[in-house]
Amino acid sequence: MKTYAVGGAIRDTLMGLPVHDIDYVVVGSSVEEMIAKGFRPVGKDFPVFLHPETQAEYALARTERKTGKGYKGFHFYADPSVTLEQDLQRRDLTINAMAQEVGADGKFVGPILDPYNGQDDLAAKVFRHVSDAFAEDPLRLLRIARFAARFPEFSVADETMLALKAIVQADELNALSAERIWQELARGFVASKPMHMLQVLLNSGAAKTILSPTLNAQLAQEQFREDLIAHWDLISNALDERCAVFLMHVPANEIRSWAECVRMPIEVRDFSEIFSELVAFANKANGAFQAVDVLAWFNRADVWRKPDRGQALLSLAQKIGINTALLMKAMREAQALNTAEIIAGVSASDRSNGERIGSAFEVAKLAAITAALQA
Repeated sequence: MKTYAVGGAIRDTLMGLPVHDIDYVVVGSSVEEMIAKGFRPVGKDFPVFLHPETQAEYALARTERKTGKGYKGFHFYADPSVTLEQDLQRRDLTINAMAQEVGADGKFVGPILDPYNGQDDLAAKVFRHVSDAFAEDPLRLLRIARFAARFPEFSVADETMLALKAIVQADELNALSAERIWQELARGFVASKPMHMLQVLLNSGAAKTILSPTLNAQLAQEQFREDLIAHWDLISNALDERCAVFLMHVPANEIRSWAECVRMPIEVRDFSEIFSELVAFANKANGAFQAVDVLAWFNRADVWRKPDRGQALLSLAQKIGINTALLMKAMREAQALNTAEIIAGVSASDRSNGERIGSAFEVAKLAAITAALQA
């Protein structure tokens, strides 16, 4: 029985990057032996165990066979006879198919085991798949797209791009769960260069399946890609900001539909929808804002109960070159209205009438906005 650190931990160590998680593979052991040593089984699809002290995950070396559609359509075989090389062969990329033995003290010992020349591809900065089995798992397409965003200096090997296209052509992407799609997209959006992720989706043909019709058409336009890169360079890498800018020229109803398809978190979806409406509103107004339209957007954004979100939306627009200074001023002045004074201005007989009170607030907000826009 030997234990190895595999995959990302070895890759990131060679790249001089911090290692946050380590995947452990155990060779030459069995389920019975792992349990006897105090490991707790937790794997549903294949044997994975939690270390009795560190609670880190340890998986038995295994092979796999495709039995159905999607990333779950596999039969796994774990046995003491499965070698490290066989386990590494089922991994996605050569740069993730390296291993190093782990000593009793938990430290890496001995040489790096690299049966598929991952170090050469790491030096050449190339994403290259390990074996023909790569195209059997559609999730790997999204993983490579996400890796491209994280490591933008890498390129996809020609033969690997062909494998990605084969995944699309085999209609395997439709077998992915919406949650897994969003998980990979979200990680790519907050990486250093998210356009590289989108470029992989575009080049492989996956964009037509993964993205909405409008997004797919926009992404095919070079000017859109250039503008998007320029805008992303001006903002933070926060997920809500990156997504809002990506979706800012998509109608709100289409954002809602796509968000449901990929299980986008509600707060990110709402932020993107409201930002899209702000961009359309600001472009149409061209600086000549009408108080009634401004109030309508303030109500849509619910800047009264969620002032921080209202500020974030207007600040984001400002960052990408939309002048929202007047809108910010109008929002602050409308938010600063004295609630007690407005209620006091309503006749005593109407103060129990919610509709009358609400109308009084709308009139006061509109007046404050009008004054701010004219100042």
